[in-house]
Amino acid sequence: MSFPFPLPLLLDGATGTNLTQAGMPSGVCVEQWILEHPEPLLKLQRDYVAAGVRALYAPTFGANRAALANYGLSEKTVEFNRQLVALTQSVAKPHGVLVGGDLSPTGLFVPPYGESDFDDIYDIYREQIRALEEAGVDFLVIETQTSLADARAAVLAARTTNLPVFVTITVDSSGHTLTGGSLLPFLITMQSMGVDAVGLNCSFGPAAMAELIQNAAVHASVPIIAKPNAGVPMWDSGKSEGYLAPDAFAAEMRKLLEAGAFIVGGCCGTTPEHLKALAEVLKDFPAPSIPAEPDNFAAAIEREAFFLGDDIVYSEPMECSSSLGEELIDLDDEQVNAALVVVNSMDDAMILSRNSSMTKLPIAVHCDQLPVLDAALRYFQGRLIVDSNCAIDTELIEPLAAKYGAVIY
Repeated sequence: MSFPFPLPLLLDGATGTNLTQAGMPSGVCVEQWILEHPEPLLKLQRDYVAAGVRALYAPTFGANRAALANYGLSEKTVEFNRQLVALTQSVAKPHGVLVGGDLSPTGLFVPPYGESDFDDIYDIYREQIRALEEAGVDFLVIETQTSLADARAAVLAARTTNLPVFVTITVDSSGHTLTGGSLLPFLITMQSMGVDAVGLNCSFGPAAMAELIQNAAVHASVPIIAKPNAGVPMWDSGKSEGYLAPDAFAAEMRKLLEAGAFIVGGCCGTTPEHLKALAEVLKDFPAPSIPAEPDNFAAAIEREAFFLGDDIVYSEPMECSSSLGEELIDLDDEQVNAALVVVNSMDDAMILSRNSSMTKLPIAVHCDQLPVLDAALRYFQGRLIVDSNCAIDTELIEPLAAKYGAVIY
């Protein structure tokens, strides 16, 4: 898969922290405040373009129905997205700079981490993505993700368009999201679903991000994104000594580029001066080759990636029952290298999705009905193996496997 934009690509820096410095009060709906006070944003984005940035994020981060509902503004979703994109386009387009439609987490969690419905989350993203597409963004960026379910719902919604899709997660000091995921299984899942770039944003400064990027980059078949804070961990801002100066930030970003990040920018605390210094560092990095397809015969659950050998040894078939979680746990000590789960109904698909984290093995599904297989793949948070020795013709399985990023074996 070829990447649609020239690499390396310099993204913008922080919006929220800079607008706070420009007078935006705390506790307001950021999107509404920007529309009522557009000049601070326009000045900031003009300064980013002058610094050498080649892609600006439209300030639509929290402009989804779920986030806007916190301010009683959910009915403004389409209007806000169109108006906010237009503001950024007014700065970007005269200079040939790309505009990304920015999407935040919904704040909703599916079982076992919450009680929300995956399809409801999908609908929230689909509404915003439709508005962003109609507004004319050049790409979509699904960022600061804290759960694989949210990211997958957003990607499935984004795939109803022809827009390039970037996805990034944010992690804590141990490298994990709120739901226990980490970059490698996230990467395996996202790139198998056809996204154009994957990586990290926010979290902490560039030095702490380098090792995580390096470990993931060797398994990447898409460009890696690194958009760190200016040196302050997001969970430790009250204890940190402060943000890195622009030159120090740029020097540490060099290590991220050397680790394999082809798309870089800044998050909290980064200013146009930070991006100007980073633009100078990028001059030392020629256009990279798109990563060759690595050995990605891999499956994943949210917390772990599994690199598969030539032969997969299935467990005895397990039914989707109330004891599925216990059976998956017990498999860890058996002489098999994949758990085979039989999915016969829509209810079975939901049982599998709720219990998928209960094993240290990759999971394969056996299913004899196409709609049920579709449900199993849709609601499983990770990358499943599909047992092709079933009643469904392989040519019918293949489009589903491509849509959801599954492995057919």
